[in-house]
Amino acid sequence: MTSKMFFYIAEQKNTTFVAHSIPILIFLPCPEMSFAVSLRVNLSYTLIIHQALRIVVFFRSVFADNKHDMNRILCILSVLLIASCSTGVKIQNGMLLYQVNANMQTKVSSLNASAHPLMNQFTNSEQLVTDKFSSQLFRVKRTSLQSIFDTRGKGRRYAIEGVSRNDGFEITKKLLLSVYDSFPGMILTKVIYCNTGKRNVWVDKWVNNQYKVNRSDDTPSFWSFQGSSSATRKDWILPVDSSFYQRNFMGLNNPDYGGGVPVADLWRRNGGLAVGHVEMVPKQVSLPVEKNQYDNYARLSVQYNYTAPKVLLPGDSLETFTTFVDVHQGDCFASLAEYSRFMQASGLRFIPEEPNAFEAVWCAWGYLRKFTMDEVMGTLPKVKELGLKWVDIDDGYQKAEGDWDVEHGRFPAGSADMRRLVDAIHSMGMKAKLWWAPLAVDPCSDLLRANPDLPLLTKDGTPEYITWWDSYYMSPSYFKTIDHTKQVIELFLKKWDFDGLKMDGQQQNCVAEDFNPKHTGVKPEETPEKLPLFFKMINETAKSYKPHAVLQICPCGCTASFFNLPYLNQSVASDPTSSWQVRHRGKIIKALRPGVAYYGDHVELTDGASDFASQIGIGAVLGTKFTWPKDDPNGGSNFVLTPEKEKVWKKWITIYNEKMLSRNSYLGGLYDIGYDLPETHVIQKGNALYYAFYNPDWNGKIELRGLRAGMYRVFDYENNRDLGEVSVVDPVINVRFKEHLLIEVTPVAK
Repeated sequence: MTSKMFFYIAEQKNTTFVAHSIPILIFLPCPEMSFAVSLRVNLSYTLIIHQALRIVVFFRSVFADNKHDMNRILCILSVLLIASCSTGVKIQNGMLLYQVNANMQTKVSSLNASAHPLMNQFTNSEQLVTDKFSSQLFRVKRTSLQSIFDTRGKGRRYAIEGVSRNDGFEITKKLLLSVYDSFPGMILTKVIYCNTGKRNVWVDKWVNNQYKVNRSDDTPSFWSFQGSSSATRKDWILPVDSSFYQRNFMGLNNPDYGGGVPVADLWRRNGGLAVGHVEMVPKQVSLPVEKNQYDNYARLSVQYNYTAPKVLLPGDSLETFTTFVDVHQGDCFASLAEYSRFMQASGLRFIPEEPNAFEAVWCAWGYLRKFTMDEVMGTLPKVKELGLKWVDIDDGYQKAEGDWDVEHGRFPAGSADMRRLVDAIHSMGMKAKLWWAPLAVDPCSDLLRANPDLPLLTKDGTPEYITWWDSYYMSPSYFKTIDHTKQVIELFLKKWDFDGLKMDGQQQNCVAEDFNPKHTGVKPEETPEKLPLFFKMINETAKSYKPHAVLQICPCGCTASFFNLPYLNQSVASDPTSSWQVRHRGKIIKALRPGVAYYGDHVELTDGASDFASQIGIGAVLGTKFTWPKDDPNGGSNFVLTPEKEKVWKKWITIYNEKMLSRNSYLGGLYDIGYDLPETHVIQKGNALYYAFYNPDWNGKIELRGLRAGMYRVFDYENNRDLGEVSVVDPVINVRFKEHLLIEVTPVAK
């Protein structure tokens, strides 16, 4: 006979448990009969005792007349149950397999058939580091499981509790693991540590989701997304090969630079792994990524270092932030999009997209800070003729950072001159955006003289300095900062009638803790967490004057703070140093904030100072800062629009306005930006797919991914060349190009 049973285990003591179904086929030879029992151990919500009783009742009914065989069966089942439980926790969520052994060490695997193993062995992924010891091995005492349902949907929460003893110290660890049906591939981690010993414990830091990810035979060994910001203005996507280290601290790394996206991702050609935190406000964690040239793996983790040791008295406990691990295929677009989707499901709300934010931009920064009204007014006819829709007035109009009234040497009639400039822009059918550096106040400004309590102070009582602007930070949560900011927005949008704001500077991405004793109501450590609310206030205030105001936050080389993204409707490449930065930053922004306008910044910042193809191909808003009819008389730039350049600018601006790819869907999951050659980006517009390829000198075949059934026409829309047809059966083109190729692929009518 054959019989199937289900063990539902809700809690066990002194053993681990199996958290997914494991089929076990048992053959039991008996003198009287032969049969097989198919046993499936499955974790659910019912007590093990209850299910054990059900099993006993079942066997009593089967072997009512043969107690000897019944006892033999029950003994064997008991042994099997104990053996299966000793194997540890196994949690499957989509393609992620997460295992916990009897020492509370973990192992993460991808169930994708093509994925090389992510790691070979269990590691001490969650640990507490103290001044005396590092608690790494915890012997499991009890386990439990419960169903959960919240804004993220249905899921399961596993709780595993264990104890670590070191030299008279005792720490109890409760590991909470949560998975949601709507987020396959992701598992959330939260740890509660309790001092259950009799001695005080001084904690230096905690570590979550620390993994050693195997390299494969790829070159480079890994590609990575690194979400931090520093004065070096590094690429956000970097190869990890040979020896590598980046701390990825989410606080201030340099006087002006900090914050970013609290995610680190390592991927190989056949899959990757990301870690990060999912708290709803910025947290000053580190996400170090490191590799030793002699190791066949790279390491990443989420860590929180206490600024001073945290004392745990006997009975005290501490909780880590909620962190996560995510396994994925392809590059970091997958993990970042999933992270963003999870944060939105958790309550993060993005402001609506603004159609005007997708229109092409001319910025007066070509004339630098010493621009004159005549220079700008003289350029406007050419701006309109070329088909540009926005005019950005940049840095240099103001008296000082903080004193945002116009400088009278440049605007003799004061505010009336600024309004006259804006009116002229509007009269030509264009819109006006104004540069501004929020949170900055110059030491010599009238604002600071009248309000000496404005600056954010460090622990030693000195003002936090913004080196880029030679200014001080204002505290984003101080009521005087907020009142001043509201008055400035009224000046810009109501009195001067600007249509949008270009908020500039890396000081917007992160602030330090504020120890100013006059700034009451907010703890020092809460100041960085309150920064996004400052931009929420700006959005609400601006929309009260101009419901369709375009709000751009440019963090000047920083990885844009994810927590500021909800309150802008125009993101930006933020002072790129190359075309590669324009493209890969665009991919990241489109993963984190799908649908938002992504401004490619000034094309003069790209390779050759004219790489419009990188702006258009990634789906960025086109931008330029040319001067006309002559260059900056102060000799600070070389951006004059010569007749030869004008032909090039006109061609690309026309293409941009005709295609408007920036408003359409970016398909970031089709190509790996690191390993796939040539580098490829795809935008879907209706039934057409727009592919953009980038390579110094390509000659060969390219697979067109994402096609559906039928035949397709391939057209080089930059050079008006028909490249033939392809079918979904054989979606390959054979082409040669230098630097870039932009094609439009449309279904062939039947």
